[in-house]
Amino acid sequence: MPENEPSFNDLMESARHSAVHLEMRDAYGVGDEADDFAEWKRTGLRDADPESEYWRPWVDLISRAVARGVTVRRARVVSEPVTDYIRYEHAGTTVNVHAGEQVRWLPRRNASDLLLPGNDLWIFDGTTALFNHFTGNGDWHKPGMELRTEPAIARQCSVAFDAVWQRAVPHSQYKIH
Repeated sequence: MPENEPSFNDLMESARHSAVHLEMRDAYGVGDEADDFAEWKRTGLRDADPESEYWRPWVDLISRAVARGVTVRRARVVSEPVTDYIRYEHAGTTVNVHAGEQVRWLPRRNASDLLLPGNDLWIFDGTTALFNHFTGNGDWHKPGMELRTEPAIARQCSVAFDAVWQRAVPHSQYKIH
């Protein structure tokens, strides 16, 4: 993002009532989780300790937001049977929930008639959309994020997220296929 735009952490820290995240890829290849993913693939064990060095910054950020009254929701649109990466994500979602996130999963076959954005995104307070840009192999595409504050775009993305949320299965009920 350009230097004059707020960072993701700035946006989360300044959120007043909501922060929602829509994820639609079946695999990500971002460098900051590559070692953890490789370890999980090798051993089947996922770091799910909210106090670990890997998770602590995220848990602190989300916990602070939730403590000040921000509702944090994450919806994942996934193909079934799921990819190894989605299995890995599912194995770590207990930490997202521990931090205060509400998480739901929507099988892609149940999203065919929904109009969804072309990229994953965060929406803060229903007014700011932060699109995440990835390369074909799932790593961050430079600059990685695109901030949009036009009311029509924020509204369109919020409607899309809400449509997914309404159909999606809560994490505690979603079984990996």
